[in-house]
Amino acid sequence: MTRVLTLVTSPHASAAPEPPAGTGARGALADQVYAALKAQMHGFRLVPGDRFTELEVGRQLGVSRTPVREALFRLRNEGLLEVESKTGWFVRPIDFARLDQLYDLRVILERASIERIVALPATPAELEALKAVWLVPAAERLADGRLVGQLDEAFHATLVRATGNEEAARVHHDVTERIRIVRRLDFTRADRIEATYAEHGRILRQIIQRKAESAQSLLQAHIEQSKAEVRKITLATLHEARQRAQSA
Repeated sequence: MTRVLTLVTSPHASAAPEPPAGTGARGALADQVYAALKAQMHGFRLVPGDRFTELEVGRQLGVSRTPVREALFRLRNEGLLEVESKTGWFVRPIDFARLDQLYDLRVILERASIERIVALPATPAELEALKAVWLVPAAERLADGRLVGQLDEAFHATLVRATGNEEAARVHHDVTERIRIVRRLDFTRADRIEATYAEHGRILRQIIQRKAESAQSLLQAHIEQSKAEVRKITLATLHEARQRAQSA
């Protein structure tokens, strides 16, 4: 059975009047529609196979077709949605082969970044901020999976930015955006949060000691393990979401 769109919006939200074209406010509306739909997918309230029309989205969010179309095509370009001429828009199946390729690209970028960091004459200041987050006593570690997920993204992004290569950082950011729909699930379990703290700590220590090969090996193992875990958690989460939809 194919489900249709059901957006969850704030009970205090009201439909804003459509701004005139060219004011820049229409772009802001497109951003809001984009964020609302992406949040639904990240929360598995919109799951692969769910279908909807531009009219439905616009009606539920109180905006016109133009910002809705802008948001939908952004999500299509990210590989999250697809459109068919007769049936409208639908959430694409999760392409694990494509996700594997993106995770592999992460490994390449981050391994290269470690090599460059270790070769620098002085340890980048960015690493001090990472130490303050990840090299802390167990009692000071965060347990909120959402916050730890954000810090995890920042950890890996910082390793790339610390090299000073802005293009590498841009590509890495794009990869992060494309895998976030599954990556965030790695922090829904306490054992995975603890593993992330331990693994990040070991990687950081090796970088600080300028042991590039050891740090690279630890990093690759860390990403590979995360990839395997999120695949399992994603499949289980999708199954639970479909079970809820069928019983609703």
